[in-house]
Amino acid sequence: MRAGDLISDEIPTLEGSDSGLFAMQLLDEYKMTHLPVVEKNRLLGLISDTAVYEIDDHEKPLSEMREHLQQIFVVQDRHVYDLVKTAADFHLSAVPIVDMNGSYVGVVSIYCLVRELSKISAVNDPGAIVVLEVPEKDYSLSEIAQIVESDDARIISANVTSTPDSTKMDVTLKINRDNVDGILRSFQRYDYVVSASYRREGYGSDLRDRYDELMRYLNT
Repeated sequence: MRAGDLISDEIPTLEGSDSGLFAMQLLDEYKMTHLPVVEKNRLLGLISDTAVYEIDDHEKPLSEMREHLQQIFVVQDRHVYDLVKTAADFHLSAVPIVDMNGSYVGVVSIYCLVRELSKISAVNDPGAIVVLEVPEKDYSLSEIAQIVESDDARIISANVTSTPDSTKMDVTLKINRDNVDGILRSFQRYDYVVSASYRREGYGSDLRDRYDELMRYLNT
């Protein structure tokens, strides 16, 4: 999935000729903290709600306030994970997308991004979640997959989380069935530390409810 594939017309784009006052109104109307500013198909930058309030003359066009614009964007051919990193690093509600020549092609909202991540993480698919604590030096996804597949199951999603200043990582697996008791015993036989496991009946509706709640919050 490329960054450009998530572009949506749900989020407006400001023009360089728009005033700071108009930007403030649009940010409030769409409940956004950031909006892209474009002039002649070129991205001038991102304007934030905080920056708008710092502007002395709200009647001036945004093109004359470049010191208040953040130069942040993602090239359309980059992977969706680059969008995630950029949005997280700069606490963005929207990420501008440009082509290889630097021309503005659209914007991705955090709402669309979270929606796509839910698909990548197989949130809606049935099955159980298993979290392993694995030393970095011993991590082998192929071995983990072999253990799961030996019990006639398969991994439909896998995520690795590293903690700074730690030699261990959390490996979160989404497995395509609810009963994973045999798989858990197999992991223990291979000296894996199972730090958590969640069956669908224990987490499914709650996880979906939390996801829906997050979507409603981001879309308000």
